Amino acid sequence: MEGHGALQDVVFTGELMVESNVTLEATTILLLLNTTGELQVTGSKEHHTVTLLCTELVAECLIVGDESTCNCSNGYIWSNEVCYTHKCCNETSCSATVSDITPLCIAKVKVHINGSVTLSATTWDFDKTAQLVTAFKGLNGFEYLNVTVQSPSNNIADFEAAVSVKFKTSKLQSIVTELETNLGAVLLVDTLGMVTIKSPNTTVSYMSTVQLKCTFKEATGSAGWNISKKHERFGLNTGSVVKLNHSCSTEEYESCTEVTLDKVTGIWKGTYECGFTDGSVRHVAMAYLKVALLPDVINLKINPLTADCTLGAASVNVTASILCSTESFEVRWTYNDEKTNAVSHTCNDTYGDNLIYDYEVAISCQKTTEAQYVNITFQNSMGQEKSARVDIPVIYEGEKYCSEEVINGEIWPKTPAKDTVINRTCGEGRVGYKSRTCDGTSWQLVYSYCVSQNLTKIFNDADNFQKGLGATQETAMNIFGGLWNSSSYDSDPSDAVADITASINVLDVMSSASENVVLQEGIFPDFVNAASNMLNKTWNGVNTSTVEYMSSTYLQSVEGLVKNIKVTESRGLSSENLDLKFCSGSDCNVSVLDINVTLNKTSGLMKTVAVKNLTNRLKNSFSKTEPTGLLLMATLEESNDSSLEIELDFPRVQMKHTQPICVFWNITAGDWSKKGCTFKITDENRTLCMCYHLTSFSVLMSKSDISTDVLTIITNVGLGVSVSSLLIFLIIESLVWSAVVKSNLSHFRHTALVNIAVFLLLADCSFLASKKLSSTWCLVLTVSKHLFYLAMFSWMLCMSVMLIHQLIFVFSPLRKRVFMFISSIVGYVCPILIVGSSYVHCKYTNKPYYNPETCWLVFEKLLEGSVHAFLLPVGTVILTNLFSMVVVVFTLMKSSVPDGSKADDKETVKSILKVVVFLTPVFGVTWGIGFMLFILDEKNAMYTVADYSFTILNSFQGLSILLTGCLAEQKVRGELSKLILAKSKGKSESMTKLNSTAYTKDK
Repeated sequence: MEGHGALQDVVFTGELMVESNVTLEATTILLLLNTTGELQVTGSKEHHTVTLLCTELVAECLIVGDESTCNCSNGYIWSNEVCYTHKCCNETSCSATVSDITPLCIAKVKVHINGSVTLSATTWDFDKTAQLVTAFKGLNGFEYLNVTVQSPSNNIADFEAAVSVKFKTSKLQSIVTELETNLGAVLLVDTLGMVTIKSPNTTVSYMSTVQLKCTFKEATGSAGWNISKKHERFGLNTGSVVKLNHSCSTEEYESCTEVTLDKVTGIWKGTYECGFTDGSVRHVAMAYLKVALLPDVINLKINPLTADCTLGAASVNVTASILCSTESFEVRWTYNDEKTNAVSHTCNDTYGDNLIYDYEVAISCQKTTEAQYVNITFQNSMGQEKSARVDIPVIYEGEKYCSEEVINGEIWPKTPAKDTVINRTCGEGRVGYKSRTCDGTSWQLVYSYCVSQNLTKIFNDADNFQKGLGATQETAMNIFGGLWNSSSYDSDPSDAVADITASINVLDVMSSASENVVLQEGIFPDFVNAASNMLNKTWNGVNTSTVEYMSSTYLQSVEGLVKNIKVTESRGLSSENLDLKFCSGSDCNVSVLDINVTLNKTSGLMKTVAVKNLTNRLKNSFSKTEPTGLLLMATLEESNDSSLEIELDFPRVQMKHTQPICVFWNITAGDWSKKGCTFKITDENRTLCMCYHLTSFSVLMSKSDISTDVLTIITNVGLGVSVSSLLIFLIIESLVWSAVVKSNLSHFRHTALVNIAVFLLLADCSFLASKKLSSTWCLVLTVSKHLFYLAMFSWMLCMSVMLIHQLIFVFSPLRKRVFMFISSIVGYVCPILIVGSSYVHCKYTNKPYYNPETCWLVFEKLLEGSVHAFLLPVGTVILTNLFSMVVVVFTLMKSSVPDGSKADDKETVKSILKVVVFLTPVFGVTWGIGFMLFILDEKNAMYTVADYSFTILNSFQGLSILLTGCLAEQKVRGELSKLILAKSKGKSESMTKLNSTAYTKDK
């Protein structure tokens, strides 16, 4: 019937009951209604005109006296009230008094029941099948029941049944409960046909928003959604694509659930199943969603990787591949705005699961500033398009380029300057790409993002999880379990960073997903162990900014996961680099990796994680500071505390002349910040910080800047004087060399002195040049200073050992060849080996070799830092040279003992003082004062004295060598005098001859 209202027409179904005598047949009444067409219906306030659209006979009853016989028409069946109350379920005619029941008969509706029976003790047999059939025959409209599957152990049976009418859940639940009792089994039952589902009945466009909705008459305990695809079935949960709403019920439908899919792609094509669960019964409905597809990923490759126009005409083959699709795409290529239709190779065994498209393009060698590119466009049945583009590096005539190189069997072809070559060929078991940039005419390092296929699959699973596809606890367990297994294997060094980056991306995606999906504490072991293993790897092969980004993402991801994972029983978990603990109650005190944490709170669960081997990878904009090795994350679950005070007691890093700074990681700024954190007290072993918020905390050690303008002036002046003095020294040595090296001993001494002067000169020049340099030049000067100073001390060692040998073995003098060979090894080879090995060690362990602010080696703490590759050899040389000086002094004292006169004593003292003054500069003993700076406290007055002494003595070391090693030697002074006098005499004789000639002419 159709009611004409003021606003809109309403269509509804009505039932008309007509009582008549036996002479008036039902067909006559139907004919009368069809003739009438319209009825006037009077409501409480309004009158309505109702138009009859169709009429149908539902049931007929013959009533004679107190007896009645009723029948349902074809396509109709007794209502549940007639069936269950009056026991007329399976009868064609019902003789009970039911004619006044409304509705008497209802239209047949196909309802399927699928179930599973698991027996606890017995096996399945024919009698149990009969029990099952008998029980389900109690349902109104029962049609059939078949036992379809039995397990090999005969204790599990699957069955399917069908009825012709919808029923109350309680009726089916009572049958299930009775069977569970009688069979001693567990039954799970699904129904299909009880729930109404609304879904798009046409193909939806790519990246559109789609909504599906299910309703059910009765209230149930829970609701959910699944999607089934070929050989796969996934649960749906709220995520970046999926939005679930279980609160859409109305008066008509007490249970309702709807799913909204935002920006659907090909993965959302499939059969959707909604379900309402109550007890052991689940009511489901299904609908198929068809999506107009476009490729989710388009992979483009070019061969060759660059086009070389210097050889004449150039051509490139471009290949596009997408996953095989049921969509019939219209595909076209575009090269520099010229369009061409594309033809694909069909999916077969040759190409696997991919559709392949080829395009051979002749490259234009007309020079242009615009990039040359090839574009491919896919168009689906709804006219939607998706494109991908690949730029082609072109080498034009006369332009700069990088020459072809082969690295580990990979060819990097000639590439134009400032272009990047993308090589999408990875090793076996890996997918991704490698890239390399041509900087001018020099190649930069190869960047590899060839990730293991296993990690790629894990990331895809995590990405689907984040979208809401298969977002369950079991899936999360599998993702973190796979991540742990992958992190346990050592990758090839060239691919290690790619795997670490992919692993961090998995953590990041799961952290984001955990905001929508509740994760349980069962994932903690795999998650913590995987995250710990990542920090054991060396993150080499990428620049500093990339490492800083990776470490920041890692930190935020771990913190987010720890915060969102629900904890009920776990007390914590420890691994090599992560220590996780929980604390509940008003006063929380925990210790993680020797960091003591105290938090006063009113409610909630405190979660703390201490992390090692991460702080040195995070960005640090605090100048002249170094992070300690520990970082602590603290979060509070389910708490409304507006003001918090957390106390953190860090173990003190043994670094002299440093001041602790309490900091937290500012996620927004991506850097450390000290806002809201204060440094309270410290001693030799502990550093106590107080903060008024929760996040990630650490301690920076700020080295005090004790340099002053006076020290800077002294250093610069002293080095300038030293450089000049050393140049004068070398000039003098070159002039007097042949005259002063008559004996082996003098040859030994002057050879060592010249080498000491040369290397000190080079080191001082490198020191003066270390002002505001690029990172490359800073590294070069650091290596230079390290090498030259070590070489200088090595020749000082040669000189002192030679002196001791001459004193001890008076009658066994060194041969020149032996001295020169050993000295060359010690003075040249050893410094190169020390510098090279220390640089390689720092590179391999991912530790800094130099400080970009000072262009000098790094001091972290005692026995840690590249500066120890300088301190230990130099300390050894200084101690050896001091020993040599002591031996010389004792030798002088011993030689004066027989006479014992006062005059001899005075001469001995003078000789000793002379030895000390002369040998101290050339033996480098003044550098020993520098070691005092590592021992003394900067607040001690002796520290300032030592600092000034070290600066003055070593800045003017070149002048000291000139005075003591050259001018103080009598032979050198004698030869200089001869040279000066000879030149003066030559000038006098020339002048006499000139005057004599002039006088003769005058005469």
